[in-house]
Amino acid sequence: MFDAVELDDGVVMRLVAAGDGPALAAAYTRNREHLAPWEPLRTPEFFTASWHHRDVAGAMARLGAGTSVPFVLVRGEEIVGRVNLSDLVRGVFENANLGYWVDERFVGRGLATKAVGMAVHHARAAGLHRVQAGALVHNTGSQRVLERNGFERFGLARRYLRIAGGVAGPRDVRAPARRMNRGAGHVSGRRW
Repeated sequence: MFDAVELDDGVVMRLVAAGDGPALAAAYTRNREHLAPWEPLRTPEFFTASWHHRDVAGAMARLGAGTSVPFVLVRGEEIVGRVNLSDLVRGVFENANLGYWVDERFVGRGLATKAVGMAVHHARAAGLHRVQAGALVHNTGSQRVLERNGFERFGLARRYLRIAGGVAGPRDVRAPARRMNRGAGHVSGRRW
């Protein structure tokens, strides 16, 4: 299991927990405008504790099934970001998709860079050899976070997702530049 890790400035990265619904609703409400350009249109219900309570239950079920690893970034009792390894595939692919965001108040402080680095480290420890992420081309901050963590561009996906009420594109798709080799001494044998 993943142990909580302090990243910086009192912010701790840990797995999502059953009681996180209200704090997630508050975080998304607080960051509604900040996240709007990078996310799908959200219904009013999305910003409620009950919606996030159900979402957390689903995330914990996917964690138990080994198909997702949902993290939150917490400062005190307040959630200030999320990092998700999703769509984990085992076998020959050994891959996961990475998604993340940080509270507007923490942008530009290196928090996303550290959190992504920690997620990649734990993906490696779990035996994955590839983590991929995508960032909208005009989201230069997210592109820098990925570059600082050794990701390199491997494609450009046009009209890839529905973001901010329209079909977004192009989307810069990246994977780590260096292979996440199981034999490189990074495997701890831990499973999520």
